[in-house]
Formats: sequence, structure tokens, C-alpha cells
Amino acid sequence: MGARAVLGTTLAVACAGAVFSFILRHKDLFWGETEECRVRGIVEASKLLVDEAVYSTTSRNLHKRETISPSQLLSFSKLPEPTSRAASRAADIMEVSVQEAMRRAHLGSAPSGPPTDVLSEDLLKTIANLSGCQPYMLPPRCPNTCLANKYRLITGACNNRDHPRWGAANTALARWLPPAYEDGISEPRGWNPHFLYNGFPLPPVREVSRQVIHVSNEAVTEDGQYSDLLTAWGQYTDHDLAFTPQSASHAAFGGGADCQRTCENRSPCFPVQIITLRDYVPKILGPEAFGQHVGPYRGYDPAVDPTVSNVFSTAAFRFGHATVHPLVRRLDARFQERLGLLPLRDAFFRPWRLLEEGGVDPIVRGLLATPAKLQVQDQLMNEELTERLFVLSDSGTLDLASINLQRGRDHGLPGYNEWREFCGLSRLETRADLRAATSHGSVADKILDLYGHPANVDVWLGGLAERVLPGARTGPLFACIIGKQMRNLRDGDRFWWENQAVFTEAQRQELGRHSLSRVICDNTGLSRVPRDAFRVGTWPQEFESCDSIPGMNLGAWREAPPPEDACGFPDKVEDGDFLLCEESGRRVLVFSCRHGFQLHGPEQVACTRRGWDSQPPVCKDINECEDVTEAPCHASARCKNTKGGFQCECTDPYVLGEDGRTCVDSGRLPRASMVSIMLGAVLVCGLAGLTWMVVCRWTHADPESSLPILEGEGEGTSQLGHGKAQDVSYPQHHTPAGDSEQMGTEGQDARALPGV
Repeated sequence: MGARAVLGTTLAVACAGAVFSFILRHKDLFWGETEECRVRGIVEASKLLVDEAVYSTTSRNLHKRETISPSQLLSFSKLPEPTSRAASRAADIMEVSVQEAMRRAHLGSAPSGPPTDVLSEDLLKTIANLSGCQPYMLPPRCPNTCLANKYRLITGACNNRDHPRWGAANTALARWLPPAYEDGISEPRGWNPHFLYNGFPLPPVREVSRQVIHVSNEAVTEDGQYSDLLTAWGQYTDHDLAFTPQSASHAAFGGGADCQRTCENRSPCFPVQIITLRDYVPKILGPEAFGQHVGPYRGYDPAVDPTVSNVFSTAAFRFGHATVHPLVRRLDARFQERLGLLPLRDAFFRPWRLLEEGGVDPIVRGLLATPAKLQVQDQLMNEELTERLFVLSDSGTLDLASINLQRGRDHGLPGYNEWREFCGLSRLETRADLRAATSHGSVADKILDLYGHPANVDVWLGGLAERVLPGARTGPLFACIIGKQMRNLRDGDRFWWENQAVFTEAQRQELGRHSLSRVICDNTGLSRVPRDAFRVGTWPQEFESCDSIPGMNLGAWREAPPPEDACGFPDKVEDGDFLLCEESGRRVLVFSCRHGFQLHGPEQVACTRRGWDSQPPVCKDINECEDVTEAPCHASARCKNTKGGFQCECTDPYVLGEDGRTCVDSGRLPRASMVSIMLGAVLVCGLAGLTWMVVCRWTHADPESSLPILEGEGEGTSQLGHGKAQDVSYPQHHTPAGDSEQMGTEGQDARALPGV
């Protein structure tokens, strides 16, 4: 009977365990777990993955500072500012979440159609919201003041009133064609070796660079028409557009206005537009392609999206890398090479040369008087860029051609033929077609030997290898893409300098007189420059005095003083400022706060007959540490609010990483531990010293006060100082003979000690 009871109990427990296990595994069948709960779990797990990856990278970079690699240096040079970093993190979390959601969806059924079709639109919106991407997709809050029609925002937001995120910073690049990813989400072309394109796998980018693009420094052909400054300006403009930062100079060339804070219609904010589209782009596209793809300005068009496109920023506008000269020339005041030719690899990330080797002027002279490298199909990129990019140590170098090719694949750019078709050009299907497009049979053969079919060619390489148009420095494909982008940037900009609502006729005339040569005269020590800085000049025949180079007369921007009224000006706003403008014939003050402060009160006050219609607002500090939705510091750090900002603090021995928000292990002991070790060492040394002093005092004392001495066999007496002798005898049966002899010997040795 007892055995049956035990068996029954065992079966009951086993059955209960099985039932509860089934319920736990399929709890959604019983309690109906919602889709939002499952998605929330996926997103939270993705956040942990992304943050852990960021933490690992930051920690690794901290411990490799002494042996920095070229790839690390490139990464450090592109570290985003906090707002961009938050947007990037949100995008990473969303991508990882979508991939995991798709993986789980595929476990239940075989995928059919595009991979992302298995996820509903509502689910994708939920992921976007939970990952932090949603705020960067929603329209920003646009100012509604009299200044909003006069000055652009530094972020580019609210330029278009109907689409305030068009052309703004921290928004996705525009896609003119659907992306080409092997998994439909993010795996670039060539990622999976078993994927075939027209029956061929895509070649490794390094092989393409090595066999088609690379050329030795000695083999380059120089441009007989344009200067190295044309290449430098393209690089400056490309990084301005592709990375969405503003001018490296935040102060105007004349007057010191801070373009980053106010972006008044002053130099260098608007001359950059003029120099780029009037002087630079026509030389790149050629007159015919410029007229076809850009054309004359016909006014602001709110239907045009000025957002920079993927194909422009990652492929077409990177054509300039094929015009980079392998040598940097630095010329003295008489345009003679006194400092010697400098290989490009010895100029990267070496700003000390400016301080110790003559400053900026010798480099500017070299840019003006040195021909650019000519873009030739079989001389696409010199070895300074393909073999020696960022040479810092023995840790290797980078290959810019490979980076460009892989960048296009990472951005999901479709192949060469898709873009030719986009621009109204014929598709290339045969070897003869590619030979005709490049006008260079051996280059076409090398490309097809690697790619197998013209349609497989990466768009950057295809556009670069095309025959250059007459009077241009690009072929038909890149002329189309660059021209379309430049036209969109111009026509979709409400504040374009030629827009009649932005400047007066007198102001536009003054802007039209400005030039890059004038900028050089105003900002360097050069007294003579070519009239067209982009055309290579011969010294001294083609250099003119700066006195003859026209410039802007800023008198056209002089404003009349405000009329006498009952308002005057309010006191200075602490941690903020105000600007004066006019609205409906009334004086209006528009208030703003410095970064890290928030306006409390009206943003705009107007002058009436009785004075200002409202009290001025105040600027109050924003406590960024209270933001629970998007914490400013990583979970490993402690956030401390400061006036106008915050600080991320770490507990010793952790230190802040390069991102300024993550604590990483410094690899050393905590300071408290070091102090404890030092105190312990001091204590031990002190005790040792004290003990030594006591021993020394005893051993140097007189014989009558010496240490105890054993006398006799098996027993002994001793005296401690002048006190009573202590009996320390031992019973003989406890002392072996050997020990007795040893003790006697030790006693004799003790008596022989000096001073005893």
C-alpha cells in the first residue's frame, strides 16, 4: 500500500511538472500575450545588445590608445555629436529589433516575397517608437516668429514649411531607387558568397581596387587646366553635404557673426553656395551637362526635396578621389618649393606641420599653383590612397578605393545599370557595350573579368570608368546624379541666395561679386592670387593683386536705426538673447536661449504705444538627467546636471570613454585600493623598523642584561634585565639526545656572539 502511494505521488508530480512546463512555454495560448508585449521584449533585448557593443568598442579603444590603428583613427575622426549619436543608436536598435522579429516570424513559416513583408506596418511603427527612431521621423517644432522667414536654422529643419524634415540634419539620406540588400534589410551585396548576380558572385572590393583602380604615384597624369584647389573644394563640399555639418569656420569671414548660432545671411554662410554652384559645379559637369541637369534658377519650389541622396553622397560625389594628387606642394612667397615635396601619407593627421613648417600660406600657394591629378580610366587612384592611407605605425593602412566600394554596398546602392537606366542612359549588356562606355578596352576587360557582367558593376566604379564628357571631369552617369542633386539643393532651398524674398537687389549684386579668390585674400597672407582660384595659375603672370579682386560691400546690409518709441530695449536676458525684427510695421523682439536652457514665457514680444505687449521671458536650465526616455548617460555612468548641460561621472577605477557617456574599466586598481596598499606598506615597514630597533637594542646591551642563555644539560636559567631568574628547565625524558647536543651547541654559539 505504501509503495502504491509513493508511485501515485511521483506520477502526480511528474504530470504537474509537464503541464506547468507546457503552460509556461505556450502561455500566450492561455493568457493571450499581446504582440506589443512580445515586441517590447525584443526591443529591450536589442537595446542591451547595442549598448553592450558600444561599451565593448569604447573599452577596446581606451586600451588601444597607444597602438591606434588606421581604422580606429578614421572612426575617431567621424565620432558624431550627441544628437547625431542618439539618432544613430536608435537606428541600430531598430535594425536589430527588425532582424530578430523577422527571425521569429520565419520560424513559423517559410518566407515568401520581400523579407520585411512578414512584418505588419503597425508592428514596424511599434518598433520604431520603442527603439527611439520615431522622434526623428516626426515633424520638428518650427518657430513661428518674424525671424523664421529671415534666417535659416542651423540644422536645416523647417526650411520647407510643409515638409520640415526635408534637408535637415539627423534624417535619413534620400533614396532615389529602392535599396539592394541581400536579406532585404541590411546585408550588403556580396555579403553571402553563394549569392550570384547574373550567374556570377560579386568580387571582393580589395581585388577590384588592386586590379582596376590602383596606379603608382609616378604614373599619374596632371590636369593641365584645373588646380589642386578644385579637388580640395570638392572634398570640403562633399563632407559638408554627406555628414551634414556646417562650415568648419563658425565665425563669419567679416564681422565675426556666429553662423552656428544665428546663421545670418553673411559670409561664409552664403558665398559657399555661390562658389559651389556658380564656379565649381560647371567645371565638373561641363557646360552641356550643367545646362541639361541643373539649368537656370527659376525660384524656390516647395515641391522639391533637397535631402542629400545615398547615391550622390556615397558614390557620385566621391569621383573627386580620382583627382587627388599624391604629393602636397608647399611654396614660399615667390612660389618656390623650399620645404620640399610632401607625400600625402606624411600629411594625414599631422597638424603639427602647420605650426612648425610655415603655416597655412605655403599650402594655399601650392593648391593654387599645382595642377590637380587628371582622372584617366587606367589611372583612377594613386597608391597614396589605395596602399598608404593613414600610415601611423606598423598596424597597417587603409585603402580608400575599397572603402568607397564597400560604402556603396553598405548603403544598399543598386548596381551600375539600374542607375544608368534611372538617368535615361542605355543599359550595358555586353563586353562591347562596356568598352564603348569607357572608351578604354583594357579597363573594360579587367572590370568584366572580375564582375562577369556589366550589370554587376558597383555604381562608383562604373561611373568613374566612363568616358569623361567634353569640358567636364565626369562621365554622363555622374554628371546626371551630381546635377540632379545640386539642382534639388538649390530649388528646394527657401533661403537660396537668388530667391528674391531673401535679399534685396543691391544685396544680391554684392553677393555676386564675391569669389574664392577674394576669400583667400581676406583670410591668408597672400597678396596675389589668380582671378579664378580653380584654374591652375602660373606665377607671376597669372596672379593678380588682391586690390584688384572685387569683394562685397557690406553697406548693402546696413539697417536703419529703430525709430523713437515708448519701448526701448529690455534688460539682457540671462543665459539667452534677443534679436530685433519688424512685423507689420511694428518693432518685434524674438527671444532665444543658449544651449541647455529652455524658454519660459513668450518667444516674441511686440512694441505698442504703451510699451511692450508682454513681459520678457526667462531662460531656465534643462535638467537633462531627468530625461527617462533618452538618458544622456549610459547605464554604467552617473548623470550630474550642470548649468546649461550635464556631466557623466564614473566610479573609480572606471573612466569615461570617447563618447563622453559610457564608463569603461581603466585597467588599474581603484585609488582607494592603492591608498590601502600604500598605508599597509607603510604600516608593515613601520612595524619592521620598530622590531629591528628593539632587536638592535637587545643585542647591543651589556652581558648582564643580555638575552636568556641556556646553561647545563637539560635545564637552564636565564635573566631578563635585572629581574628574577626564570626557570626554563625541561624534563630530560622530553629531550632527545640529539636535541640536547644541538641545544648545547646552540648555547655555545650564542655565547660566542659579539657583545654577549
